[in-house]
Amino acid sequence: MRCPYCGAQDTKVIDSRLSGDGDQVRRRRECLLCKDRFTTYEAAELNLPRVIKRDGSRVPFDGRKVYSGMMRALEKRKVPTERVEAALARINRKLIASGEGEVSSRQIGELVMEELRQLDEVAFVRFASVYRKFEDVRAFREEIDRLERQPGSEAARKQLDLLSELGRKA
Repeated sequence: MRCPYCGAQDTKVIDSRLSGDGDQVRRRRECLLCKDRFTTYEAAELNLPRVIKRDGSRVPFDGRKVYSGMMRALEKRKVPTERVEAALARINRKLIASGEGEVSSRQIGELVMEELRQLDEVAFVRFASVYRKFEDVRAFREEIDRLERQPGSEAARKQLDLLSELGRKA
């Protein structure tokens, strides 16, 4: 591993430990030349399926795009980054476990919504509104009604009460 500070190629591993859901190794390294320390992460290179977009084109799966979309939906919500990363890891595992060489962007969107529903229902509605292209307030209300029919925690109920109140004001 090349030192990011001086470019030297000789570095040594000082500490290694599992990171995330155990699917990454975090390594502390020290440059033998400049003595600066830095952290690297090692993960298995997985064969994720190609994505079939709505227009029929096919592109490699990009977890950064999924993560970015989730973070946009979770903006200003109190959800730790570690939980978002764990959700992304679950999505990746489901895609790999499917054994499919190609998967539709719709399937990926549904997996993201499933994870967001567990993380934060407000973020779920935000994501669903863009993903499902809600046209008006009625579409929001229908999605909120669907969420209310599902069993959930008290915190989720409070979030839904706030959404319902906002919907009535619109």
